[in-house]
Amino acid sequence: MILIVDSGATKSDWIALNEKGEELFKTQTLGLSPEVLTREVIEDRLANNFEISQNREKVSQLHFYGAGCGTERMKKFLSEIFAVFFPKAKIDVKEDTYAAIYATTDIGKQGIVCILGTGSNCSYYDGHQPFQKVISLGYILMDDASGNYFGRKLLRDLYFHKITKEYPLEADIIKEHLYKQPNPNTYLATFARFLIENKDHRYCRGVINKGLQQFVNNYIMQFELATKVPCHFVGSIAYYLKDELEAVLNNNDLVMGKVLRKPIDGLVEFHRKTM
Repeated sequence: MILIVDSGATKSDWIALNEKGEELFKTQTLGLSPEVLTREVIEDRLANNFEISQNREKVSQLHFYGAGCGTERMKKFLSEIFAVFFPKAKIDVKEDTYAAIYATTDIGKQGIVCILGTGSNCSYYDGHQPFQKVISLGYILMDDASGNYFGRKLLRDLYFHKITKEYPLEADIIKEHLYKQPNPNTYLATFARFLIENKDHRYCRGVINKGLQQFVNNYIMQFELATKVPCHFVGSIAYYLKDELEAVLNNNDLVMGKVLRKPIDGLVEFHRKTM
């Protein structure tokens, strides 16, 4: 059995294939980002999924693409957990950038591939391997135009009295989620939904456009060939703000490529071709 996993900070999509590439099952867990979760939490999230735990000794290959897996230390951390949980599997852990690339671009084709979901990043793919100009320092300092970026902006403006919208939240509840509960980045990202649902409002439109332009400036325009190749996107923020994103790209002489909410289906097709 071959397991293919696309893991964001919020959710992880799992698809199991047999040796012929036929789908055996698909399932979902909460996100498994090693940057914000402990070993115990990750182990619990694996064990609490029926399909995964019931089939864990049948897995021969695990291809895991995850948020927070951009450093060797984080890859090693997750690989050690998976090696125990899937004792017969060959483990391959890559950062989620590779999932986005394999889902949106063909081997041999150049492009800029961006993730705009709970978090964000951007790579240039030369047709064979990705290159990044910006090393992520995590959701507190980076992640421009991501869900947690927009959520953080909304909460700051609310508590600095820059907007008058009333939220049924107390400061103690917010701080509990940010400083004592797991996945504070995911919690922040939940507030991005308000901006998306009210994107035609002047305030929301301004925050969205500023955030997207900031992403273009800080990430995409780092690459010299930015205006010469298509810019592909995966993630819920890119998907639900596709029109706004395309307008910002056009204003910067950039070309919109594919926009996918989830890369898992394209990722599975990639692996079927390479089986």
